[in-house]
Amino acid sequence: MVKLLIVDDHAVVRSGLMMLLNGKNNIEVIGEASEGDEAIQKAKELNPDVVLMDLSMPHGKDGLTATQELHELMPNIAILILTMHDDEEYLFRAIQSGASGYILKNAPHEDLLGAIESVSTGNAYLTPSATKVLMSGYLDRVKKGDNADTFALLSEREKEVLEWIAKGYSNKEIAERLVISVKTVESHKSNLMEKLGLKSRPELVKYAMKKGLLHFE
Repeated sequence: MVKLLIVDDHAVVRSGLMMLLNGKNNIEVIGEASEGDEAIQKAKELNPDVVLMDLSMPHGKDGLTATQELHELMPNIAILILTMHDDEEYLFRAIQSGASGYILKNAPHEDLLGAIESVSTGNAYLTPSATKVLMSGYLDRVKKGDNADTFALLSEREKEVLEWIAKGYSNKEIAERLVISVKTVESHKSNLMEKLGLKSRPELVKYAMKKGLLHFE
């Protein structure tokens, strides 16, 4: 029996998932939580095999932070991200945080059942669109030659800005943390893109992950 903990900030969604999943494919829903801190506490109490984790929970700890903390505390638990975000930045951050799988909320319920079964046995699961994003990123790096020397061109301040960008912070939030102006942050970001030959924020996130710059407290 696969013991499942459902984490979502909407009670209706949790109830729907419980009715959909409980008793199917050897799954037993043993608990639910509405935000990250509650999810971690419930995981400690119930020791589920799989946590089905939403990313966007505005009224408490978000899913990415909770995934990172839970993975560090209880690495034996598989965390499957269930989200509406079909976005490569969220995908890479979820994987970096320790998630075992990533599936979209609009996926067929058979896919969700299969994803839970997959991660419960120690395997990874990615929704087809996510797999395409990963393959595309890999092929792009191969084509570009993945020149590691570009990292040496960055100043220490640019590396700091890059790290905070990769963690998902806005320009304003980065400015507050580094005690510099938003204009200065924007200037550093522009310089980063020029030096690294990148064109978007998601590309900066992937580059930072590749260089091991993400260090969550």
